[in-house]
Amino acid sequence: MGARRERVKVLVVDDRPENLLVMENILKPLDVEVLTAGSGPDALSLLVDHDVALVILDVQMPGMDGFEVAEVMRKNPLTAHVPIIFVTAISKEEQYVFRGYEVGAVDYLAKPIDTHVLLSKVRVFIQLYEQKRELKEKTEELERKISELEETKRKLEELNRKLEDLSSLDGLTGIPNRRRFDELLEMEWKRSARNGTWISLCMLDIDHFKSFNDNYGHLEGDECLKKVAAVLKRGIWRPADVVARFGGEEFAVILPETDLEGASVVGRRLREDVEREKIPHRYSSVSDVVTVSVGVAGCIPPPGSLPSRLIEEADRMLYEAKKSGRNRVVASPSPLRLG
Repeated sequence: MGARRERVKVLVVDDRPENLLVMENILKPLDVEVLTAGSGPDALSLLVDHDVALVILDVQMPGMDGFEVAEVMRKNPLTAHVPIIFVTAISKEEQYVFRGYEVGAVDYLAKPIDTHVLLSKVRVFIQLYEQKRELKEKTEELERKISELEETKRKLEELNRKLEDLSSLDGLTGIPNRRRFDELLEMEWKRSARNGTWISLCMLDIDHFKSFNDNYGHLEGDECLKKVAAVLKRGIWRPADVVARFGGEEFAVILPETDLEGASVVGRRLREDVEREKIPHRYSSVSDVVTVSVGVAGCIPPPGSLPSRLIEEADRMLYEAKKSGRNRVVASPSPLRLG
């Protein structure tokens, strides 16, 4: 079961203790918590510490009278919403009534107090207060649920992004995998065809990687792949350039808006970067460190053409680099012709 709801509070303000006692007795059937104050300042102090449904306020009090208390309440955002019933002597009612409404009274009671009238009026304000409190609680609960839903949505979107990243990245090296490479190459190919701009591709293969794996073991082979991938990733500087794991020990670099000469410069720099990393490879016939062979191809794609021909040409240049001694860059002698 939920916690018992706090009783509704009603504040009675009168400078005469006997009037306060009478009012407390009248309000007993309502099962409310009656707060009492013998002066205006005491009433304002209680209003700071308590959330009350209603203030029953005597007009004529020494020092700060009821009107002054009401004016202070209306100027304070914490108490401006609290309804006020003024209590006044019947002979003075006409004199005070208009000023009372001006300072925020919602009703008047004439002395001597009619018990039934008082209880009827107070019941109405208690019901309004409870409805307001219930609405506030439901609103807060709704806001909490909305906040929870928004947080759940945010976490789900973050998880989906991570899953998308995982499905697009090579699990070993952390760079784009073959599937993502194909997507990016097709996208850049279409952009180049649309804009009439160059696109080039570097295909890189680790020299004698099988010998590396056979002699150093597959764990060291994995470390070698990760190191080479990191070197290649550091070696491309433009945001649009992409290095991906093409498969096995083979990597690919997409170079949008780059002609054959520019792509050859990038290929040579990457080859040198890998060699400079000095990953030991005593079983290579090329060097005592890990090296790569690089094939380069490029073109301005005609509309409606496919990028598979670019991959084939770059792979053919890679084969030429390996056939002619490895640890070198071989670029296509002319732009790929697709017409």
